[in-house]
Amino acid sequence: MKKKRSSLTENQDDSRLSESSRPKKSRIGGRKSKSFVQEAADDSVFGQMLRSAGVILQQAGAPVEIASDQAVFQKKIYQCLRKHPRYPSVVQEFITGLESHMEDKENLRSCLLPCVLRVLDGESSANNSYHESLLKLLLGIDILQPKVINTLFEKLPEFMFDGVGEDGLNMPRLIINQFKWLDRVVDCKDLASKLMQLVAVAPVEIQRDIITSLPEILEDTQHDDISKELNCLLQTNPPLTVPILDALSSLRLSVTLLTEVRQAVMMRLSAMSLEDLPVVVKFILHSITGSEAVEVISDLRKKLDLESCILPSQLQTSQGRENRKGPVRSSLKSLSSNNGDCVTLVLDVIKSSIRFQKTISDAWIKAIENVDSAAEHKVIDLLVLLILHVVNANNSRRGAEKVLRNKVRGGQIRESLLRAAVRDHAVVVRAYFPSILSLAQSLLCSADPSTVTFGSLMYREAFNYFDSYCQQEVVGSLVTHVCSGYENEVDVSLEILSELIAQRPADMALYAVFVKGILDYMENLSPSQIRKLFCILSTLVFSRGTDSCHIQDDMHIVIRKQLSSTVAKYKRIGIIGAVMVVGSMAAVRTMTDNPDCDQMLISKECCRQAISLLELVRSCSESSPEASALYYDELANLVQTGKLDPQVQEWIGKTVLEDFQEDFIVDQGPELKGTFPFPPLLMYNLDEDDNEEGIAVNLLPLLAEDILQKSHQWNPPGQSTKKRVSPLCLASFFRLLRFCEERQYEGDLEEIDALLGCPLILTDVGVVDKMESLSKLEKDFLCTLLFYTINWFREVVNAFCRQKDPEMKGKVMIRLQNITYLQTVLERCLAATSSFIPPLAHFDSETLEAASIPPCIALPTKKGSKDSTSQKKKAKNRKNSSGDSTQFEDGGEAEETPQDKDLKEKEDVKSDLGLDSYRAYFRELDIEVLNVLKSGLLTRSLLDSEEHTKVTEVLQLGPVELAFLLEDLSRKLEYSLSISSAKRAPFLKAKVDKHVGFSHIKQRSPSEIVAFCIHLLPALCSHLESTHNYFQELATENQGVVDAPGLDVKEQQLKSVCYHSLLQTLHTLFSWSEFTQHENRKLLKSALGVLAQRLKEDEIKLGLEELVKNSFRYLINFRSTLPSISLGLTLSHLLIVVSEFGPSTHYQQQIASLTRGFLCQEWVLPNGEKEKGNKYNETLQNLLSIYFTHTEDVLKAIEEIAGVGVPELINASKDGCSKTFPTMNRQTFVVFYRAMMMVLEKTVRKIPVGKQDDSSELKAEKLCTWTLAMRDFHILVNLVKIFDSRVVLGVGLKYGRLFVEAFLKQGMPLLDYSFKKHKEDVQSLLKTFQLSTRQLHHMCGHSKIRQDTGLTNHVPLLKKSLEQFVYRVKAMLALNNCQEAFWLGNLKNRDLQGEEILSQNANESESEEDEAPSNSGAGEDEDKENKQDSEKRQEEDEDDEEEEEADSD
Repeated sequence: MKKKRSSLTENQDDSRLSESSRPKKSRIGGRKSKSFVQEAADDSVFGQMLRSAGVILQQAGAPVEIASDQAVFQKKIYQCLRKHPRYPSVVQEFITGLESHMEDKENLRSCLLPCVLRVLDGESSANNSYHESLLKLLLGIDILQPKVINTLFEKLPEFMFDGVGEDGLNMPRLIINQFKWLDRVVDCKDLASKLMQLVAVAPVEIQRDIITSLPEILEDTQHDDISKELNCLLQTNPPLTVPILDALSSLRLSVTLLTEVRQAVMMRLSAMSLEDLPVVVKFILHSITGSEAVEVISDLRKKLDLESCILPSQLQTSQGRENRKGPVRSSLKSLSSNNGDCVTLVLDVIKSSIRFQKTISDAWIKAIENVDSAAEHKVIDLLVLLILHVVNANNSRRGAEKVLRNKVRGGQIRESLLRAAVRDHAVVVRAYFPSILSLAQSLLCSADPSTVTFGSLMYREAFNYFDSYCQQEVVGSLVTHVCSGYENEVDVSLEILSELIAQRPADMALYAVFVKGILDYMENLSPSQIRKLFCILSTLVFSRGTDSCHIQDDMHIVIRKQLSSTVAKYKRIGIIGAVMVVGSMAAVRTMTDNPDCDQMLISKECCRQAISLLELVRSCSESSPEASALYYDELANLVQTGKLDPQVQEWIGKTVLEDFQEDFIVDQGPELKGTFPFPPLLMYNLDEDDNEEGIAVNLLPLLAEDILQKSHQWNPPGQSTKKRVSPLCLASFFRLLRFCEERQYEGDLEEIDALLGCPLILTDVGVVDKMESLSKLEKDFLCTLLFYTINWFREVVNAFCRQKDPEMKGKVMIRLQNITYLQTVLERCLAATSSFIPPLAHFDSETLEAASIPPCIALPTKKGSKDSTSQKKKAKNRKNSSGDSTQFEDGGEAEETPQDKDLKEKEDVKSDLGLDSYRAYFRELDIEVLNVLKSGLLTRSLLDSEEHTKVTEVLQLGPVELAFLLEDLSRKLEYSLSISSAKRAPFLKAKVDKHVGFSHIKQRSPSEIVAFCIHLLPALCSHLESTHNYFQELATENQGVVDAPGLDVKEQQLKSVCYHSLLQTLHTLFSWSEFTQHENRKLLKSALGVLAQRLKEDEIKLGLEELVKNSFRYLINFRSTLPSISLGLTLSHLLIVVSEFGPSTHYQQQIASLTRGFLCQEWVLPNGEKEKGNKYNETLQNLLSIYFTHTEDVLKAIEEIAGVGVPELINASKDGCSKTFPTMNRQTFVVFYRAMMMVLEKTVRKIPVGKQDDSSELKAEKLCTWTLAMRDFHILVNLVKIFDSRVVLGVGLKYGRLFVEAFLKQGMPLLDYSFKKHKEDVQSLLKTFQLSTRQLHHMCGHSKIRQDTGLTNHVPLLKKSLEQFVYRVKAMLALNNCQEAFWLGNLKNRDLQGEEILSQNANESESEEDEAPSNSGAGEDEDKENKQDSEKRQEEDEDDEEEEEADSD
């Protein structure tokens, strides 16, 4: 009966289900009714249950409709299944129905897409919300989930290779999405297994979809297992790296697995495609912990090569095209967005990690700081520094700026890196423009020249590659620098502006108004800066024609106002500005549409305005000789450019020639009348015709007249109404004259060649012997006369040094001899004249304001002056007895003869050094004068005074003239090519214009200077070889005795000066930083080729490496003849610079051997004394530094000096030295000691920190290195017992502490992991170090006894380090289960010799052996020390016991 009822109930339930699911009549009709027919036909369990739960299946791919809430639907289905009589078999029937329904692709698509809410009649559709797909709803029912999952996995292979359909849907992706974000996964392990099986066989696209969906599908319990499987997949399937990392980033991983994955990814980072980098970098940065941040990021920056991630070719082509036409504008932005700038994404990932993680920010700074060489730095370093600066998270801006400044100063980050960053990643770098501008402003204010250069390059690159807004900001910032008033900032900013005008005139013309604003701040500018400012403005203004008339008018107003001023400073501004305006106004220009055609002349009106402005300047400057001389110099520089219009040029040349002849030239014939302080004589006549028709320079009378008008001391009759002409303008006026003649006659000076050999009206130089008897006024007159004469000869040499005529070359050589001779005479005069103010020679410098302050000079003693006077008298007697001299008219004073030349060489060899303080008062020599160095033997014809026949005199460049020219060349190169210190002027110290004497050389670019020096290089090599041969012959003749009797000491000193100047010149030349640029590679090869050809004269073209090799071989040959240790240092620096152009490792050992040879050589002066003094010690320190830097084994080198050289010194006499190292004596021991301690500390800091995962061989190698270093340290520390001077003790305390700190940080981690396997080595090392630390303790006690604050300042920090060492050893023993072998005690205070210091109470001196001893009473005077002797007895037993226990465990 029950059974029958149940069957009846089941039939009733089925009937009720079918009735409830029967479709009702719809008001819509049509399409809906048709679907209802289809639904009515579906009477399977699947269809019936869906209808009963409120889901309507549509036909033809229409969306599935749901009439109830999703949770209600799932509950109804669940209840229907659970309460169904055929449960659980009904579940399979339900799934079968589902499968049959999904046989149709359109039905499957509908089941995968979200359901739509069924809206009944009268209901509002405004409350529609998102509904999940039917399959997603069914997956939420636990009893259906496993079978639905199986069904979906069976369906997935059917669409695996279909891709995206016509409707834009990807069926495999839709199926995978069904598994995401399920509330509960019944069998998560089975699902994970199925997914990974599918990954193994699916195409790449589906693999990526599955892997990236894993974190959204799996529960947390499966993260560990699936992570391991993904890691294995990562090793075998590199194309899936990005999706795997993306998935792993969202999974919970163990630290071990995370590290393993990161290492695997890091190994393949270099080979990653550009598109994958952002995800990879994000995973690496997000997986870093604080302890390993620096190590991981250091590895990341090594592998992350953005140099290969240059923007696409299309974008680069556009950049090049835009750079040629104008700035890079919005086209860059659109192209970069179209191509997908992955570099930007990578940097965004880095920026995000820096902003939100302080450890990442600090680690990036530390990683960049740890890079030592320039070759290891990459573009990513610069970009990360910009990110750190712009983000400013945790004050990273200050750290980034500090790192960049230090790296630039140290030469690790170079200009080429910045160029590459901006050129290759302009769009990326543009986003950080505010930081670039801020950094450039900061760097430009630096006192370091290399930092300033880098900052200026940031400005230039920003202007060249960024948009107009950035250009405007750059110009505005540069103008702010100019108006700041700081000399270095003003110079660099004006230089940048002038370069931008030369490179991008059209762009810069837009910002002329900004630059014009500087005119209001000229008060703080120097003359050279004012010149550059007016050059910039006039170039901008007059190149645009009538577009900038208002700026032209403003400039004219300013110039006229300044010219009319009676203040010399403002008048100087007006003169410089007017000449620069004339230069731009009257400049000839080429036709813009045809540059090859003839030059276009300026209009008559423009010519008239230019001439009118010049006449105005001339009239306004007549009242001041200084203003007139400045006008002549400025006009000469303008004429020299050769860019003036011929009409203006002709007017200048005509007026200059007439005025010069009228003002400064007189005939030789008439006898001079008048009263002068000294009798006038015609001196230094080189012309062969000694008749009265010649001309002379009227110098002495003009000087007397000039002084007359100032002081009225002398009154030459008949000259009161003549025009006042000052000799101050002589040299400047002649310079202008010769440039006018060169332009008119294309370099030929035949029209004025008489000025080369014509005499000057001077006085007898023999009056110098009577200097003591002259009045102060007469002394000043004589010194002024000598200054004017020397400056005249300098300008004459400048003018005629380029002439090809042999006769003129000979005269130029003699004029050089006149200059060097007169400088020795002048020095004697200055020695006897106190508070003398020389006449100005440069009128465009700040010396005008400081003219009332006499220059400081170390003058010779009175005794020396008398000695030189007596020598001069003897030489004069010899000269008068010789019949080979040429006589002058009117006084019979002979010109300089070979005997005079010998006299000059016997004068003080370093006479020029006494004139260093007066260098600003000598006219600058043009660089072309140095071509005289190429001259060999020259001949000139002379007219014998008795037989009236021509004879020949042989002229050769003597040692004095050679030293004079080489010193001038060395100074010019140092100024132009070297990065010298640009420090600000100290407070209350006289301002010195560093540009005085270099105004001509400033007009040439460094590359032009280098090209000229390379042209001069064969001659320099010839002089170098000649000097080398001189010292070699000297050593051969005297059998190596430096101070042999009969040696010409003065000549030897002169040759030594020449030797030093030659080597210094070569060093400065090859140290030019721009040699590394690609555009200067040809110049470098040419320079090296000259040196290489001195060994082999074949014409075979060699590569750079061979050129470096041969040049190195050539230069190292000079090591055997160097007369002083300073020359040895210069040669070492030169060889280092040359070797850097090739593989540097090839020359390391040779340089080390060279410097070791210098250290093992005894250096003796020509007078027989050994070299000594502070300069000698400094040179020795530098040589030791080079030796230790380049030697193969630093620790072995230290041991050799400390273990061999020092004992020899100890056993030598008081004044003796080491036999192996003769440069080491008791005076220089501290130099050796400091160098050894310093390099030892640096060496141990470079030993890598020991790690637990290091191999046994690596640990043994590191331990051996530490053992050698500890032995050297022990030797050095104990040397303080013998050499106990204050300086040695201070060095020992300072570097002893640094060594202990380095050992605690670098060495103790190694001992932690090496103790068990290398127990004896560790014990030996610690025992040696214990002896050293005990000696350091004694040094601390000795310092307190001496009560020297300079020494006691080191004691607290050193004692702290010693105490840290004690407890660090205890920690090491505890780590290795040997803590019982450790005990502590108090050490007694002892002096250097180990004697107890009895300065404390007896009860305090007794040590209390306790593991934590108190420091009461004598705490400051006691130091804890571990007793290693006890350790050695107990450690082995303890260690063996612990190992046995570990084995049994």
